[in-house]
Amino acid sequence: MSKCPDAKRCLQDMIVPAMANVSDKVDFQLSYIGAVDPNSDAISCMHGPSECLGNMILLCAQKLYPEPVRSLGYANCVISSYKRIPERQLVESCALEQGLDFSKINACISDEGEGVGLLRDSVIRTEEAGVTKSCTVRVDGKSRCIMDGGEWKDCPMGHEPTDLVDEINKIYEG
Repeated sequence: MSKCPDAKRCLQDMIVPAMANVSDKVDFQLSYIGAVDPNSDAISCMHGPSECLGNMILLCAQKLYPEPVRSLGYANCVISSYKRIPERQLVESCALEQGLDFSKINACISDEGEGVGLLRDSVIRTEEAGVTKSCTVRVDGKSRCIMDGGEWKDCPMGHEPTDLVDEINKIYEG
């Protein structure tokens, strides 16, 4: 997902603007598409090994800074320049911009098994949810909208940030 142009557009056009209004009402998580090799610890990502590393960087940031405003701000900053992932200058400058300690993120990535474990758990969670497209927006355990091939699909309740905000508010208040 970290190197996916659909994920970039989805974050910028829907998720980030919506979360600015409802982050206090949701348990927000970015989850990643990939494949876990059942015969080893290997994980593959759609856009290659650099995407797997980018995904681990974002997962470590999400674990260390669980507040959606911070972790999502970081993810948005990094994914805005997705072609450069995992360049150190990019991920460090985005951390600085969001007030995150990159040395902690780097330690998480480098710690034997931690970053890979976070990625493995995320890929398995995504598989169990039946998600195959990046970016699939899920609310209350159900898919609500998909950005695929540069187009919004399967969005019966709309794909605007206000549509997502309205849906979350109805569930939260309901």
